[in-house]
Amino acid sequence: MDVRHLQYVMEVVRCNSFTKAAEALHITQPTISKMIKNLEEELGVELFIRRGKGVELTDAGQIVFAQAQPILKSFDNLTAELSDLTHLKKGRIRFGLPPMVGANFFPGVMSRFREKYPGIHIEMVENGGKKIEAQVGDGSLDMGVVLLPVNEELFDSFVFVKEQIKLIVPPSHPLARRERVAFEELAGESFILLREDFALHDRIIAECVRSGYKPRVVYESSQWDFISEMVAAGLGIAMLPETICARLDDRRVRQLELVEPALPWRLGMIWRKDGYLSFAAKEWIRFTKQVLE
Repeated sequence: MDVRHLQYVMEVVRCNSFTKAAEALHITQPTISKMIKNLEEELGVELFIRRGKGVELTDAGQIVFAQAQPILKSFDNLTAELSDLTHLKKGRIRFGLPPMVGANFFPGVMSRFREKYPGIHIEMVENGGKKIEAQVGDGSLDMGVVLLPVNEELFDSFVFVKEQIKLIVPPSHPLARRERVAFEELAGESFILLREDFALHDRIIAECVRSGYKPRVVYESSQWDFISEMVAAGLGIAMLPETICARLDDRRVRQLELVEPALPWRLGMIWRKDGYLSFAAKEWIRFTKQVLE
């Protein structure tokens, strides 16, 4: 027995005729008669009694008819729900975004996406890039924005930001009149870093070590604006992306180009290569790639 058998039973009852039911279902009358006969043989009961030009349900037919109604309704609901998903009328996306990135790139993207797909719910989680990468890796997030590169065997990605990290110092700092500075020149400085759950935290420390010293970290924060204020107050130096530096007051902090080496800042959206992506998640990736790239 399958759903079609129950649909045929319901249509015969509704039309009070095998012939009319066949016409409504766009099949032949012998086909529907055979399908009903097969169901009766499978169940071991008769379902219909022919009365002149009409039909009447037997006692067994009454039971099948009564049970078929909620089954077919559930089936209709199932197909309707699946149709909504495949046509993006509903769905849920779990998306990770570092606080430093969100305000600069995603409000406009999210507004346009919601306007086009109002039934899709975006569950946004704010964390540092390292934690977002781990959450995408373990499946608790569908996708997320991180600092590239990442493990290409594990993740698919696309890049939407290619910038440089810049050094910021207070106006009173001896380096403030310079245009660029090498990493090795910063050996004796007090560093103000993003917290260790941000990928940039480890990237800066690694470059300092490669330049021959371990940086003296005096403060850590998850807020770029607080970091810039601490620099302006003369508490140390910091390194922030160009996008963030463009928003800083040049009267309060000075920006310098980092060289030997330069420190690139490449942001990308990542998702697991072997992970399941819903229709909504796939569309979010396609949509954001189109808008941001």
